[in-house]
Amino acid sequence: MSIKVKDVMRNVAIAVREDASFAEIVRTMRRYTLGAISVIDADGRPVGVVSEDDLLLKETGPVRRSASIFDGRKRRAEQEKAAAITASALMSTPAITVTPGTSVREAARLMHDKRIKQLPVIDVVTGRITGTLHRSDVLRVFSRSTGELEREIRAVIGDLRSVSAGVSGGVVRLSGRVTRGSEAIRLVEEIRRVEGVIDVVSELTYDRADQITVPPLL
Repeated sequence: MSIKVKDVMRNVAIAVREDASFAEIVRTMRRYTLGAISVIDADGRPVGVVSEDDLLLKETGPVRRSASIFDGRKRRAEQEKAAAITASALMSTPAITVTPGTSVREAARLMHDKRIKQLPVIDVVTGRITGTLHRSDVLRVFSRSTGELEREIRAVIGDLRSVSAGVSGGVVRLSGRVTRGSEAIRLVEEIRRVEGVIDVVSELTYDRADQITVPPLL
């Protein structure tokens, strides 16, 4: 079973309009203890995100009268944000979004790859923001009960009665015997993909080694 964004998301969408002032953005983020906030257009569709880093440029990024052609693209963008006073000028674009049906694993990968703290959740039909997914929401998958994990792991093991699994603190310990080495590898990989599993310790043995071993290059 793949846990979806809808299972862990916050159904309250906290966002500001494109014309929101710097002070309004700061007040909203402090009020709701946010590290970033979505920016939406007049139709409620996400167009960008303002993060604490964007706001801090006001304090740390000295503004020049004009950008030099010798400045790097990133430096010029930081100068523009340091001078910005509205959400539309402060925000990072485009808005990276997910839908309620997106898997939590995919959402987590997006957050990691893009180095973002939250994702606007949008309606698949209208594109309007319906909620927000924060990093702390994604981490909730690791609080699944032992019983939940055991049931899902048992489903992965299936009819292999010679294999047993114990779960403690999110760590799965596999023991028993299977026919082929590749089957042992497959079981470990599939159980690692179960939402909420922190690690898999394999004590599986097998009758026949059928994995291909590539010798190291000399």
